[in-house]
Amino acid sequence: MDTTREIVDFTSGKEANKSDLCKNFGLDESLPLFVFIGRLVPEKGADLFPAVLYKSLLKKDCSLFILGAGKDSIESELKSLRFHFNKNYASVIGFDEALAHKLYAAADFLLMPSRVEPCGLNQMYALRYGTIPIVRRTGGLNDSVIDIGDDGFGFRFAMKTLSGGRIGIAAQAFDRSLNKSLRIFALQPIYLQRVFFHTWKP
Repeated sequence: MDTTREIVDFTSGKEANKSDLCKNFGLDESLPLFVFIGRLVPEKGADLFPAVLYKSLLKKDCSLFILGAGKDSIESELKSLRFHFNKNYASVIGFDEALAHKLYAAADFLLMPSRVEPCGLNQMYALRYGTIPIVRRTGGLNDSVIDIGDDGFGFRFAMKTLSGGRIGIAAQAFDRSLNKSLRIFALQPIYLQRVFFHTWKP
């Protein structure tokens, strides 16, 4: 079996998916693309997004795409980001299964900062599409995603179970993982190979 050819096909296909999505939503395809797909509720860590994503977008070194629906206040804050960062941020409030699969196929990284995740399927879908998951160390996310520091294929970060007034601590932990993923983006082909062999090899 020519695994080198398979990896080339796998990578070029992913690049084509990313290019198509970015053109359709006005994003810069040269930047690393982070996506979130799911419910916009605190259980999924979505209340961390407004502050963390605003900080990341200010640096202008990444693009972000949010697909989901949930708490009105979170939806409103995420919609407002489009007025400030229309060139490297897009969001669709609601759920669209076809678009979700396009996002898995196009993204470089999947965000899953869940507070509670007994099993979790999105990280498994992401890996199958060659997308690197960034997850909180909890439940099924901790069980299914091995950190790159442990010779794995994803990013895991820890944060304590939060109560009111402690969102800032969780946001800092989440932001550190985003910064770490940006630093290795130049080495992306190496990590795509890890994902490829993890998800596609017997």
